[in-house]
Amino acid sequence: MNTTSTNNKRIAQNTLLLYMRMMLMMALSLYTSRINLDSLGEINYGIYNVVGGVVAMFSIISGSVSVAISRFLTIELGKGDKEKLNIVFCTSINIQILMGFLIFIVAEIVGVWFLNTHMNIPPERMDAANWVLQCSIITFLINLISVPYNALIIAHEKMSAFAYISLIEAIFKLIICYLLYISPVDKLIVWAVMLLFVSICMRIIYGVYAKRHFEESTYHFKIDKTLMKEMSKFIGWAFFGNGVCVLRDQGTNILLNIFFGPTVNAARGIAMSVNTAMYNFVTNFMTAINPQITKSYAQSDFEGMNLLIMRGCRFGFFILMLLVIPVCANIDYILNLWLINVPEHTASFVILILLYSMVDSYCSPLLTGVLANGRIKHYELQLTIIYVINFILIYIILKFGASPEWVFILAVIFKIFVIIALIWNGRRMFQLNTNQFLRKAVIRPVLIFIVCLLSTQWIQFDVNNNFLHFFISAIFSFTLSFTFIWIIGLEESERKAIVKIIINKIRKH
Repeated sequence: MNTTSTNNKRIAQNTLLLYMRMMLMMALSLYTSRINLDSLGEINYGIYNVVGGVVAMFSIISGSVSVAISRFLTIELGKGDKEKLNIVFCTSINIQILMGFLIFIVAEIVGVWFLNTHMNIPPERMDAANWVLQCSIITFLINLISVPYNALIIAHEKMSAFAYISLIEAIFKLIICYLLYISPVDKLIVWAVMLLFVSICMRIIYGVYAKRHFEESTYHFKIDKTLMKEMSKFIGWAFFGNGVCVLRDQGTNILLNIFFGPTVNAARGIAMSVNTAMYNFVTNFMTAINPQITKSYAQSDFEGMNLLIMRGCRFGFFILMLLVIPVCANIDYILNLWLINVPEHTASFVILILLYSMVDSYCSPLLTGVLANGRIKHYELQLTIIYVINFILIYIILKFGASPEWVFILAVIFKIFVIIALIWNGRRMFQLNTNQFLRKAVIRPVLIFIVCLLSTQWIQFDVNNNFLHFFISAIFSFTLSFTFIWIIGLEESERKAIVKIIINKIRKH
């Protein structure tokens, strides 16, 4: 009981720290997106979005390795074996260096060829697009080498590091906005170079922090052959899952460019900025809870693990719901208030991507449980089949003249199939109670969301002032959603725990 109480307290504290970080990053993201779109223009903004997608295609390799590193580090930390933890860290660094070299070669050959021969980019912007490509490749490689250090910080649940370091990142990005605004030279090139500079600074800061706080982060050239074989097997199967995710996400972005041009990429980029800012609410909560799920599996505490997974799914869905409903009810006003020029399709893209994220919020806790088990062959094959079919259907419907909105509608539908696959594997791997999960984590939250969404659409406020209408509508939507979640969505023990945490925080101040 004491262990459970300590873990819950740690999750609450880490979530609070991550939310402080998130609020800062969300405000920054929304502000910089507005300034950058205005400074760059729709064409340049769309070019950066889609060219960055070409580089992200190569995360098919790095993503597999990153998943393996995070999983193995957290497992060893849960077991408390410091020596083995250092071996995993050093082996991870060696793998990342090798992968980085291979990705650099492939990206320079395939990426440059694809950009200059198949992308729908105005000829006069091709030189700037190549600058963006080169900066994106280097940024990608720097972030790749940073993965083991960041994974250690998350595995140790030192979330305060992310909160404090984010303040430095925020200052850097505000400086970029100013430089972009006053720059007398090509703004797209300036933006790409400055973002590269920020990634270098962040890499140094995270590396220094990890070395000073975690003794196992000291690098020695050592490779454990048994561990290497185990990690390689895990990476091999994770390659399929990451590959099809990249194909579906970045491949779709490229298809939108080919069929509709960079303006639609700009609309997607803006929608993704909104989604990223809002989904960070869920990501921060999951970042706090996922290490506990993996450690519970390492300690064979399947009952506690399943409880964490179900709560993670419900709470993640509810957190997004509190934000999504007010935004969907006032999307046109919000976009016109936020942006100087709103690209076509942006409003519909935002709504559909937010709905996709609500479905996707179920994936992180379930996937963490599946990855903790380590035997991911069946899941990765299932994921590959689902996303390949999704991508093929996207190409077919666009070829036959469908609107770009259908890309996101199909994404929502196929994400549901991914969740079904995760539930099936959870039942097989860590004794997930399917009936209990569906009843508590799926059916009840979804019904609450539907009732609240329909209620906000039915009830209209007759107010002439646009801002006042938005304010009243947002407050009503949020209050209605919170009330339903508090009374129906949460269990009595969860309500008591939340009240206790709030009372303790007030007493401390």
